Amino acid sequence: MRAFSLIELLVVIGVIALLIGILLPSLGQARLTGRATACAGRLQQLGVATTAYLNDFDQRLPQKRGPLPGGGESIIGSLFAGKKGQLPFYGINTIGAAGRPLNAYLSDAAIPPDAEPGVYPMPALASPADKGARSTGVPIPGFDRTDSMSDLVGASYTLNDHTLSGEANATLVPLGGGRMPWVSNTARTWMIGTHTIYNFQEKGDRGMRWFHSSRVEAGLLFVDAHVRMRVPVPADTSDSTPDYTFLP
Repeated sequence: MRAFSLIELLVVIGVIALLIGILLPSLGQARLTGRATACAGRLQQLGVATTAYLNDFDQRLPQKRGPLPGGGESIIGSLFAGKKGQLPFYGINTIGAAGRPLNAYLSDAAIPPDAEPGVYPMPALASPADKGARSTGVPIPGFDRTDSMSDLVGASYTLNDHTLSGEANATLVPLGGGRMPWVSNTARTWMIGTHTIYNFQEKGDRGMRWFHSSRVEAGLLFVDAHVRMRVPVPADTSDSTPDYTFLP
């Protein structure tokens, strides 16, 4: 049996290296597509749960009050669903799966009280595309960046409860809580989305490149319950784009 010569081996190695170079980008894109598809499935699940919640609570989006650092309480958008997070503010790390209102519409299992130790997981609120944020906007070491928004605040998704220009500018959740306002175009106003939709809040850049290495994109559930993935998020604080609006 004739053995391979050194030149033949080098040719084979070169061909394999070339094939790997051709296939790797497509494999990476396939992984991104798979994560985006799974994320879309979670948003659709949130849409079904939120529709049932709105019917039961007179068109009030799931809302929960949390403690403010200076005293008192306020509606905290991040507490709409999910698990206990790590952020030691606004009840993020104390109000867990039992206390976040939408969870009861997402899980048939009995959710243990938040007072019990540990973190009860809510997989429906964790996106496989969640890569966290290079800058969270929290000026405290250890919380200024994160590899997972789900771990930081309890969910990979957020309510449309304020505009990009500031949290005092309410959109679908009134500042004091209450019914969702009348929405003029339910197919354009987003209701729940990946945290990437707030990447450029107040003209900052939180570095949330979940779906593309150099572009900011979002997964969005709209008020009419349809889902769009990889929606471009422009680097400004516009309330409306050709693809979506924050405004009712």
